[in-house]
Amino acid sequence: MPVPESWWRSRKVLRRLGIGAVVLFAVTAGAGWLLYQRLDGNIRTDKAAARALAADHGKRPRPAPGKAQNILVLGSDKEANWGSERSDTAMLIHLSADRSRASVVSMPRDLMVDIPSCLQPDGSRSTAQHAPFNWAFQFGRAACAVRTFEDLSGIPVDHHLVVDFSGFKRVVDAVGGVEVNVSEKIREPEYNITLQPGRQLLRGQRALVFVRTRVGVGDGSDLQRVERQKQFIRQLLKKAQSDGVLANPTKLYPLLDAVTSSLVADPGLDSLDELYRLVNSARTIPASATQILTVPSVEHPDQRGRYTMVEDQAEALFRAIRDDRPLPKVYNAYEKDPSGRSFLDGSDS
Repeated sequence: MPVPESWWRSRKVLRRLGIGAVVLFAVTAGAGWLLYQRLDGNIRTDKAAARALAADHGKRPRPAPGKAQNILVLGSDKEANWGSERSDTAMLIHLSADRSRASVVSMPRDLMVDIPSCLQPDGSRSTAQHAPFNWAFQFGRAACAVRTFEDLSGIPVDHHLVVDFSGFKRVVDAVGGVEVNVSEKIREPEYNITLQPGRQLLRGQRALVFVRTRVGVGDGSDLQRVERQKQFIRQLLKKAQSDGVLANPTKLYPLLDAVTSSLVADPGLDSLDELYRLVNSARTIPASATQILTVPSVEHPDQRGRYTMVEDQAEALFRAIRDDRPLPKVYNAYEKDPSGRSFLDGSDS
């Protein structure tokens, strides 16, 4: 019995559909692989810091047991063209071992600390000295900032990330801007930008002005700027979680591209897989279980514009992180303790 011509036509159609499906799958998989490769290739490895930290490994605290993680995030001011590179922002992210809690602890850049002798990029060593915390980055880049923080707190830093100003702006733009409350007028002559008081959506350079400007704002202190940075981070995380960014591939890819292209990471976090595992392990931590604090500090008695730690509160804070416990309540210069004592001026009110 001859095979109907319609059968041959159907077979040709099915073959073409099958070939088309294979081609479509190959193209899709190939595009996905290329996107992955691009994101993974965006991340730069901080090899210099790895060498410097390895050279001084005997002077560092031992890693904490268990699965708790401490990541030091440093904001680099290399776009400022000031002839030196310092870290205007330094925050420790602590993830509890059971991933039920997280905390973000800000380090005031003008906090006076003991900076150890650090291996410098040219192979020489800096001189140990008592200086503002952000000078450590200038002396020995990220490795020196890590060493300085560890010496001060006794907290072992498992990983570090460096984000530059241009990267910060790209991340903010990738989520569509961040809405914050500007409590008073902020003017930045360098960029001819003025932020008026009130709630507003900030993008790009305007967002950077909000988190970075301190001169001419309020009392011009770094602690006041840290409070704005903390507010911005809270709103940025809220925007990313509530606006469907993390669940929408068309929104998520620009964010991942912005984040990865702005990062310099240590060898333990310099791949997309490693970053994903870290973030995925913390994704179930609710906002209510995330604490954002500042190392408690007061104005230095002998150096105007500098700060010194409130020793007992700072040590309680550092000890809680070392022991992987919930953080105690601490008070910075813009808060008051239960007795009504203001750390801003050292007086009772």
